[in-house]
Amino acid sequence: MSKAIVIYETRTGNTQIIAKAIQGGMKEAGVEVLSKRIAETTADDLADVDAVVLGAPTYNHDLFSPMKTFLFKMEKQDLKGKIGAAFGSYGWSGESVQMMSDTMKHIFGMKVMEPGLKLVGRPSGSSLEQGKEFGREIAERIEEYKK
Repeated sequence: MSKAIVIYETRTGNTQIIAKAIQGGMKEAGVEVLSKRIAETTADDLADVDAVVLGAPTYNHDLFSPMKTFLFKMEKQDLKGKIGAAFGSYGWSGESVQMMSDTMKHIFGMKVMEPGLKLVGRPSGSSLEQGKEFGREIAERIEEYKK
């Protein structure tokens, strides 16, 4: 069975809501997936997964600082060739998704799904469905690369 981890940090709860929707979509597609906040996550959690999904809000046109710190910890793992995806919520700019995607792609050598998922404001209704669909797309990508 394919395995994935969704690692996120949230400031107002929006990113957590999206993380759970993505996790749900992946589970529906048959992926064993764990969702954790950064504070609960270690670099070792990345060792036996096929995909790493990162989520963080954009704060003052920048990546939320706990995710920045976690990206340095991720360097301790060999992630080359694994699937990577990024998502986030924002109020007015949304740069964090591209920052996480670029790091996974160019620094870690991951196969990154682009574009990542960027959602404005409080997730509900159609944006939650977008999260689930993003999770299903990640699951499909895992299966493509495992063939």
